[in-house]
Amino acid sequence: MSDKLRLDKWLWHGRFFKTRSMAARVVETGAVRVNSDRVQKRSTLVMVGDVLTFPQGDAVRVIRVENLGTRRGPAPEAQGLYTDLSPPAPRQRETAPENPRFEGKGRPTKRDRRTLDLSRARSLE
Repeated sequence: MSDKLRLDKWLWHGRFFKTRSMAARVVETGAVRVNSDRVQKRSTLVMVGDVLTFPQGDAVRVIRVENLGTRRGPAPEAQGLYTDLSPPAPRQRETAPENPRFEGKGRPTKRDRRTLDLSRARSLE
């Protein structure tokens, strides 16, 4: 087994992207950093110990390469390839709604309808 692997292939093995071409596209846009250096070549070689920073959805992932995979296996196998160094996502505070409103779970009951009508009438006053 070699001690280096292509960046796009490693991102695909780690299951960060659904296809290898999607991983390659992200690398080519210059959105991926390897050890804080921006890379644009999908053939960039990564080794064990490298730190990768890249966007995934709305979050920015910071990953340390722990192992080079030989295949794109199941998720538990893919999670053994890296250590996630990303900061935890900020928690969203739940606030109580000011006005009672229908949750959208099926048809509102007669009681739900009355409270909605009352809250709408109060807001018009």
